[in-house]
Amino acid sequence: MITEKWKVFDMRVIVDAFGGDNAPLAVLEGCAAAVAEYGVDIMLVGDKGKITACAKEHNISLKKMEIAQADDIMDMHDDPSEIIKSKAGTSLAVGLQKLRDGEGDCFVSAGSTAALIMGATFIVKRIKGIKRPALAPVMPSAKGPFMLIDCGANLEARPDVLTQFGLMGSLYMNKVMKVHSPRVGLLNVGAEDTKGGDNLVETYHRLENAPLNFVGNVEPRDVPDGACDVLVCDGFSGNIVLKLTEGVAGFFMGTLKTIFKKNLVTKLAAAMIMPGLKGLKKKMDYTEYGGAPLMGVSKPVVKAHGSSNASAFKNAVGKAVEFAGMGVIEAIGEELPILMAKTQKDETND
Repeated sequence: MITEKWKVFDMRVIVDAFGGDNAPLAVLEGCAAAVAEYGVDIMLVGDKGKITACAKEHNISLKKMEIAQADDIMDMHDDPSEIIKSKAGTSLAVGLQKLRDGEGDCFVSAGSTAALIMGATFIVKRIKGIKRPALAPVMPSAKGPFMLIDCGANLEARPDVLTQFGLMGSLYMNKVMKVHSPRVGLLNVGAEDTKGGDNLVETYHRLENAPLNFVGNVEPRDVPDGACDVLVCDGFSGNIVLKLTEGVAGFFMGTLKTIFKKNLVTKLAAAMIMPGLKGLKKKMDYTEYGGAPLMGVSKPVVKAHGSSNASAFKNAVGKAVEFAGMGVIEAIGEELPILMAKTQKDETND
């Protein structure tokens, strides 16, 4: 959750008003809630007529929100590369252009993930020295939240790229989530440093020699128990972890609901432990952690879940505000040369 200081922090959040399955209604409701809770200013990007009509129909206040006109929408089926070509006038593209031009402090969209990554990379640009951006959601575990980096931006990643992911994730968890000396783990099929083929073996040794708190390989079964604070992997493996985790959480909570509704005795039992069940549900709910930061881009970009409701979108705005206010991007720029110099030195010694 955002601390009280953000309520008086002078920040403007640029929002893609037409990104996501429930846009623009859920976006407007989430933004109104964010304004009320965090005190931020918001720039809504999209068709002004449709935005104002939706707000009027559903009695949503547009206080502290301005509207930047964008005539087109980036459909989920559009070619992502068109965001810098024929789709440059969409709400997603225009929002990223305004972020690039300094008209806001951060950007949030629940639209196409691939188009957002493409647009952020080529419109906003990467941090100097970062080779690939990474989509990095913060997820729940038994020992507290951890960052999964990457979960879909790069289906494959070289050892040097994965090592940069470790650095970016560590800095984010330290500055935003206030984790002292974040434990960085490498997703693998075994704990031994020889597991996983040449790419992962080399990544293991790079992370081991990097200026990070590297705790070694982490097997998938140990992830929910909180084996690390930053889980490094390529986007293919990370996306499987993300979706399997969401699926298992939904299955588990659904099964519990069925059990407790079975008869009068189970219903009474459910009533007795309801506070605990609500706490468990909240802990397992991805929407509580807001959107996924797009790490490695020169300005703060957050991807909200495509099916975000108003509460989830509000939390995504909060995540963007924290991301922008904690100096993560500046820290990455400062620490990256140190990491690169260390890596180059180790390669020379080898």
